[in-house]
Amino acid sequence: MSFAIQVFVDGLSLGSFYALAALGIGLLFGVLKLINFAHGDFITVGAYALIIPSAATQATLFIGDFHPLLLVPCILGIVIVLALISEFAVFRPLRDASPATLMIGSFALGFIIQNIIIMIFGGRPKAVGIWSDLNQGVQLMEGVQVPQLQLLIIGVTFVMMILLVLFLKRTKYGVHMRAAAEDFRMARMLGVEANRVIMLAVAISGMLAAAVSMLFVVQTGILDFRMGVPLMLFAFIATVIGGMGSLLGAVVGGFTVGFLSILLQTFLPSEYRVFRDVFVFAIVIFILLVRPQGLVLSSASKERV
Repeated sequence: MSFAIQVFVDGLSLGSFYALAALGIGLLFGVLKLINFAHGDFITVGAYALIIPSAATQATLFIGDFHPLLLVPCILGIVIVLALISEFAVFRPLRDASPATLMIGSFALGFIIQNIIIMIFGGRPKAVGIWSDLNQGVQLMEGVQVPQLQLLIIGVTFVMMILLVLFLKRTKYGVHMRAAAEDFRMARMLGVEANRVIMLAVAISGMLAAAVSMLFVVQTGILDFRMGVPLMLFAFIATVIGGMGSLLGAVVGGFTVGFLSILLQTFLPSEYRVFRDVFVFAIVIFILLVRPQGLVLSSASKERV
């Protein structure tokens, strides 16, 4: 029983990472029909925002020692501003373009962000230590000990999901965002302010990316200009198998991929564990062959069916 609980908590923690990242991708796809492959680079920028290089002294200021009440809003603000600038400079001019053009634009944006990071911080990975006390274990029951960080990741994910659900269901702009996700053209004809809804969706997506970046840095302790790319890949896979256009599907897909990864890491023979991701992708392909529309259908997809 203790072993099963340990594996369950590990899967829930990893799945929370993927669910948070997949929510940011699924939200933009629902409103803009945009698969933002630069989302992983937004996560990277949030992580690198912890350090500020000084050209005058050739030194680096580490802001991770700031109080969380100051640090968290700072990182959130930086990533949200970056996301909004990207919307103004890249996605808005391409709004009437084809989905393929939008996707290529997001690839180009991610490439630019990575190279700017290299120009400012260099290409070598950097070790950072932030909130290291969170890596201390907590005894849940006899034989089950998990790091505080895992509990924090799970807690943050569920709190943000609940807040997002309340926003979408109980607020004016949340209802507008849901209407835009169902039929953007009709929503505009009925008086929905398109630019405001899109900016709000982009800002929320940036907020989710910032949350993932802070939790990821605490867990790994390493900064790398490509650190958000693997997370983006798994989050995109989670969005696809969950069901494109469905936020619930993004969450379900994120937890599915997380639990698959942990179960394979646990039960595969040691000589095959290095190929864990291969097995994950193989299972994902099987899921898509059996249910190509995804595990959860969006409302619009249900009506078409």
